[in-house]
Amino acid sequence: MPTLNERSWRIYAATEARALGRGGITAVFKVSGLARSTIARGLKELGSERASADPSRIRCFGAGRKSLVEKDSRLWKDLESLVEPGTRGDPESPLRWTSKSLRLLAGQLWRMGHTISYRAVGHLLKKAGYSLQANQKMREGKQHPDRNAQFEYINQRVIRQRRAGQPVISGGHEEKGVGGEFQEYRPGMASQGRCRRVRVHDFIIPEKGKAIPYGVYDLARNEGWVNVGIDHDTAAFAVQSIRRWWRTMGRPVYRSSRSLLIMADSGGSNGSRARLWKWELQRLAAETGLSISVCHFPPGTSKWNKIEHRLFSFISRNWRGRPLESLAVIVQLIGSTRTNGGLKVRCEMDMGRYPQGQKITDEQMATLHLKPEIFHGDWNYTIRPSKRKKSTR
Repeated sequence: MPTLNERSWRIYAATEARALGRGGITAVFKVSGLARSTIARGLKELGSERASADPSRIRCFGAGRKSLVEKDSRLWKDLESLVEPGTRGDPESPLRWTSKSLRLLAGQLWRMGHTISYRAVGHLLKKAGYSLQANQKMREGKQHPDRNAQFEYINQRVIRQRRAGQPVISGGHEEKGVGGEFQEYRPGMASQGRCRRVRVHDFIIPEKGKAIPYGVYDLARNEGWVNVGIDHDTAAFAVQSIRRWWRTMGRPVYRSSRSLLIMADSGGSNGSRARLWKWELQRLAAETGLSISVCHFPPGTSKWNKIEHRLFSFISRNWRGRPLESLAVIVQLIGSTRTNGGLKVRCEMDMGRYPQGQKITDEQMATLHLKPEIFHGDWNYTIRPSKRKKSTR
């Protein structure tokens, strides 16, 4: 580049772009750093009279259109005064970003007497070290000191359980859906002009009902079961969802199993401190004859639960852009979820009633056949059937 003048470099870049054919301008732009418009202008000059003109006729150094900052001495100062109150990031870092939009900044500059477009505002901010930024979900809050150790413990338990041919499931709650023509904030592809018109306000319509999905994901078989309730999200409902999964999908394929491992979140209706959750699991163990082991994820790590990214994420994609008009639509959309990896989902409605406020006394807790594990017995425990007899499954 130092051996060529401005015009010669433009003609040379245009020659290389034309030799490369389709995509040549982009390739030369990436390598040389010349603007696409400059390369395109060079292509127009090739073969024309301008290309064979006197090569000594070039612009003098510093010629051409002046920059906006040079023409308007107060432009950058005014722009910086608008941006600085909303600047984010480390003041010592060369990378900064702003929370104000380019169009808003351009409009304010116009009102201050500057003639500038929002694109030019973007170029000025980029040269000054600003960039577009978005929020990232990275901070999980205060972490438990045994957080990583619990993850390793869960992994070891899952490996042992699967090697023994025993079932391993991940249980959890999906985002509650409201029946009605409400906006679904995850857009989806559709023919132009075919967007669905929905209600402006998301007020609950009592006659439409409210869906409470609780999912069960079978790690070995890559199958999901979603129990859609209509009453309350309680521990009794969570265990009933596991019970329905066992009767419908688990028992037919795990007939010889004697134990069941459940991975669950640390909070909510299936939390590690929920007495009703353990009480209902004891009833389930007595009914099925299974020794039910539970491993809870550490507090604040529910997104690491397998069911979140192996089942619920695909369900959310499946109803992308579709208003959840009724409970029947919700069940149909969940049940029709499929993936290239072989995921199959079965979904059914649960019309049962699960009242809130049910308390389990200390005397009742004392009757449970609950054995805490040596490592974090509050997170890891096993509930055995009350009587050692042949299973009535």
